[in-house]
Amino acid sequence: MPEEEWFVVLPDGPAALAAVCALRPLADRIVAHGSGRPWLLGHWPEGQVTVARTGRARVAVIGRCPVTAVELAALVSHVEDLAQVERVAETLAGSFHLIASVGGRVRVRGSASGVRRVFSALVGGATVASGRCDVLAGAIHAAVDERVLVTRLLPAGAVHSVEGRSIWHGVMAVPPDHCLVLEPDGRATARRWWTAPDPVVPLTEGAVTLRQALSAAVDSCTADGGTVSADLSGGLDSTSLCFLAARGPARLVTTYRQGADPVNSDVAWAERARTALPEAEHQCLPQDAGPLWFAGAAGPHPPLEEPGAWVRDAARLADLAHRMTAAGSRLHLAGHGGDELFSVTPRYLHDLAREHPLKAPAHFRTHRLRMRQPLRPLLRTLVDRTTYAQWLALAAEEMDAAPATVTVPGLSWGPQLRMPPWATPEAVRSARVLLREAAADAPEPLAPHRAQHDAVQYARTAGVTVRRLGAATARAGLPLAAPCLDDPVLTAALSVRLHERAGPTTYKPLLTAAMRDIVPAALLARTSKGDYSTDFYIALNRHRAELLDLFDGSLLAGMGLIDRALLRDALLVPHPTPHIVTHLSQTLACEAWLRSRSVPRPAGLVQGPAGPPPPGRAP
Repeated sequence: MPEEEWFVVLPDGPAALAAVCALRPLADRIVAHGSGRPWLLGHWPEGQVTVARTGRARVAVIGRCPVTAVELAALVSHVEDLAQVERVAETLAGSFHLIASVGGRVRVRGSASGVRRVFSALVGGATVASGRCDVLAGAIHAAVDERVLVTRLLPAGAVHSVEGRSIWHGVMAVPPDHCLVLEPDGRATARRWWTAPDPVVPLTEGAVTLRQALSAAVDSCTADGGTVSADLSGGLDSTSLCFLAARGPARLVTTYRQGADPVNSDVAWAERARTALPEAEHQCLPQDAGPLWFAGAAGPHPPLEEPGAWVRDAARLADLAHRMTAAGSRLHLAGHGGDELFSVTPRYLHDLAREHPLKAPAHFRTHRLRMRQPLRPLLRTLVDRTTYAQWLALAAEEMDAAPATVTVPGLSWGPQLRMPPWATPEAVRSARVLLREAAADAPEPLAPHRAQHDAVQYARTAGVTVRRLGAATARAGLPLAAPCLDDPVLTAALSVRLHERAGPTTYKPLLTAAMRDIVPAALLARTSKGDYSTDFYIALNRHRAELLDLFDGSLLAGMGLIDRALLRDALLVPHPTPHIVTHLSQTLACEAWLRSRSVPRPAGLVQGPAGPPPPGRAP
């Protein structure tokens, strides 16, 4: 079992006996059902789990939530069945798992963004749940699912029906918008608990709701006082979080590392924000004050739960944790999710042309001027009626094609899906089979509107990133919070009309409206975003030799998934294209994950079931 926090949820019945026998010796904490049978097993720090026991119900909140056991008991007092449990969460702020045991039945859910995930596995005849897939994999001695591993070489944030799968045979990933219901006899059913809202709320009304939700999210971070830390890059997201945090009872320490590019405007905006927050302690570090990207990426790493591109940041995260814990911080706030929720991709134009044709021309003109996009290709994409399943089927066939030279954002359901140029033909075939299977199941998009689907998809991708970053910083003693991805914030932002969230002539108009009178108006006037491409290429050049050594002995190559020579050639290019850089991060993530674990390998590359159970069926 991992040394860091973990928990397993058990059904309330005799069927769970074998799972209890297997898992109980590995746990140092236990919480019981009303029947006295074990309900929660695991390892977690004091204060991480809040449990209320009243009447027929027991409810546990695991994660960041300021509710007390007494307050939670009051909320639970009227709960008589699992259908009423979600009402408890409506009044809670933070990011957490919500677990209930009522009348012998158990309900487990995470968060809509995927910061808190739920996985399940059949252990000794009963389905059990956990917030970590590797915990369940260890319990059933699972082998790695190489078909899913291959798809991790694709760019992140494209296909929810594939990216959401567990990387272990026999471990099922519950979709973030579904909960898992465990029955006493060991069966389990996945059921939807969250749906992306229709984007129909006017901006002025939505800004009020967002202001309340984001304020409560940050308050859940500062409520316990002490010292908290936060990124302060000068961007609107991190600046907003810092000003909200400064209003709470906790002492605030901010951190900012200067970029290498002298024209990066983040430097000036961060300085203005620091000047406007005189009560906080500010740490502004020169670009060479700490490790660069890719430092320490070659490992060794502790056992990693899943592949994650954050491994390129391993040394930087350790440095951040060291500096912030030395300053007394007990929790670090980051702006992850802000870009995904408060900006809208150009795909909203496709929906705008159909729903608000009179508003569309002004948005089209602004988009064309900004992106320098010719009229005729834009008009072709506007009349496209491809369904999500059709797009996915087409993407499966094109994944080994050369990347398009046109850099203008498309209006289809997602970005180009391209395997790395160093992926072997066998790996491409395996990934194609998996995507074809996913398309054949006629999957529905995450929302009917293309831009809304996009926002939910990328919010989930950000949630995955936060899970992995949080695990890395927590190992170094600094838990991570991303208030923008808390459920109420996610729902509030997604409820606002797409074309008003897009704001063709303003930058992040929803967040700007929500933070009025909290963040100084001069800071809300920013209309740009910092660029760190220079830093990335400097880091790549600095650590190129280490990466070459790492991939010379590549485990991925040993499994027949990548061509070592082609990857070496790509690394030796003086200035790799963005296409190469993106794939490098994903390939490095998979390589580091394999090296961090001793994973049994099944015979054959394309074999075995790979996905979560369909909603409404037992896993």
